[in-house]
Amino acid sequence: MEEYVYFNGRKLRYGYTTGSSATAATKAALMYLLQDGEQDIPEVTIGLPSGKSITIKVDSLKKADNYALASVLKDGGDDPDVTHGLQIFSKVSLRDDAKINIFGGIGVGKVTKKGLPISPGNSAINPTPLKMIRAAVESVLPTGKGADIEIFVPKGEETAKKTLNAKLGIIGGISILGTTGIVKPMSEDAWKASLAIELKMALENAENGEAIFLFGNRGKKYLTDNFEDNTSLSVVISNFVGYMFDRACEFEARKIYFIGELGKFVKVAGGIFHTHSRVSDAKMEILAANALLVGESMENLKKIMASNTTEEATKYIEKTEVYDLLAKKAKQKCEEYCRRNGWDLEVETLIISAERKELGSSKKFFDNFKRKGL
Repeated sequence: MEEYVYFNGRKLRYGYTTGSSATAATKAALMYLLQDGEQDIPEVTIGLPSGKSITIKVDSLKKADNYALASVLKDGGDDPDVTHGLQIFSKVSLRDDAKINIFGGIGVGKVTKKGLPISPGNSAINPTPLKMIRAAVESVLPTGKGADIEIFVPKGEETAKKTLNAKLGIIGGISILGTTGIVKPMSEDAWKASLAIELKMALENAENGEAIFLFGNRGKKYLTDNFEDNTSLSVVISNFVGYMFDRACEFEARKIYFIGELGKFVKVAGGIFHTHSRVSDAKMEILAANALLVGESMENLKKIMASNTTEEATKYIEKTEVYDLLAKKAKQKCEEYCRRNGWDLEVETLIISAERKELGSSKKFFDNFKRKGL
C-alpha cells in the first residue's frame, strides 16, 4: 500500500490484513477459474468495510478442471507483524446452486473455546473477513452459481506459535483477521482488541463474572508463584487501564482483581487511566502527596520527590501504610470510572514491588484468593 503514517518522526507504510489477503486471493482465484483461457491476473481490487477499496498484487495462480488456486503475500507494511510475508491461498470451486461456503484449511486455526466472535468448532476466520470474501465472490459470480472457498496458509501453524492463538483456544494455525482490512503501523488498536478478546474469554471461564487484571509479567509471575491456578481468569492489560475497564463494563463483569507494581498503581490512584510514561508521569507527585497524608517526614518527602523511580522512593518511605492507602484509592478510582460508564463493578487491588513482594492492598483483596499450600 502507498499510504503512510508518521510515528516518532518516521514515515511508516500501511499494510493490509490477513482478511484482505484472503479476500484478494479468493477474488483472483474465482476470476481465473471463470475466464476462458489462462491470462495472467497481476492484481485485484477489493472493497473494504469503510467503503474504500485497495488493490493487492497476486502472487501465484493455478487452474485445474474444477477449481482454481491463487495466493497473495501478506503485507503488513511497516508494522511489526509475524504474519508479514506469509503466502495466503484460496482454493475456489463452483457450485450449481447459489450457496457460498467459506472455510479454513491447512494453517488456518480452529476455534476451541467460547468468547471469540466465532463459535467453537469453526475455522478462525473472523466475521469481517467473511463478509469481505463473500462480497468479493458475489461481485464476480455468474447468476445462479455458488462457490466453495477454502482459505489455507502452508506456514500458518508454525507462525501461530508466535501469536496468542493457543491462549485464546485457536489451534492449528493463524486467524484470518481484520476489522478495517488495513494495518496501521505502530497502532495500538490491534493490541487492545486482542486484550478485549482475552478478557471476554476470561469472563467466559469464570462462573461469577470475575477476572484478574495484571499490568505485566511481574504481576503474572507473582500470581502463579503465590496463588492457586487462576491463569485462565487473568489478562495482562499493559498500560490500557481505562480501555480495559471500559470493556469490563461492556462485558458486564462483576468483579476485577487488579495486581501490579507500585509505579503503575500510583498513577491509577491519582485517577490516571493510561499509564505509559509518554502519556502521563506524575507518579512521584502522587506518591509524595499520599505519603504526606499518612505522616511521612518532610525530609523523606523531599527524597521521594527527588527519586528517579518508585523503586528508589520506597527506600525513603517509613510510613508503609501509604501502600494500603494507594491501593484503596486505586480501587475507588476504578469503581468510580465504571460507575460513570453506568456499570457497578467491584474492584480489589494489590500493589507489589519490583521484587514481587506485597506492599499494600484493598481491604477485601485476599478474601477469595487461595494461597498455595493453604
